[in-house]
Amino acid sequence: MGEWFRWMLVILGLLAVAAALVVVLRLRALERRVGSFSCAVAPAHAPAPSAPPRVGIAHYGVGRLDWYRRWSLSLRADRTWSRSELEVDSRELVPGSQDRYRVRCSYRGEPLVLEMSFPAYAGLTSWLESAPPSDGGVVS
Repeated sequence: MGEWFRWMLVILGLLAVAAALVVVLRLRALERRVGSFSCAVAPAHAPAPSAPPRVGIAHYGVGRLDWYRRWSLSLRADRTWSRSELEVDSRELVPGSQDRYRVRCSYRGEPLVLEMSFPAYAGLTSWLESAPPSDGGVVS
């Protein structure tokens, strides 16, 4: 029983190292893409007011904003918002922060709360305002 058990531990260890390597490489690739920025998605109707936001990376696509969870093995975006249906309603400083904003949005009539730095917020609003006239998002 001892020999095969040691081999199973070695195999499980190698699989864990491989998974960690894939996560780190995925994260580096997402962070280095042009048009990517750190962005957390906060629960709009959190059961508890202190529910933490899900940390991730947003990336501007053609006519859409893709959001990827920071720590994941998935190569697909976790959420995608169409540029024409995304509206920025307001922004406020995240409590206890000097440079992070809580941006209240609506997407297809549903509330959406994003947390990002001021430069990322400026980029988001510029991206929405620069949409073609028939496809523009709204910044209130």
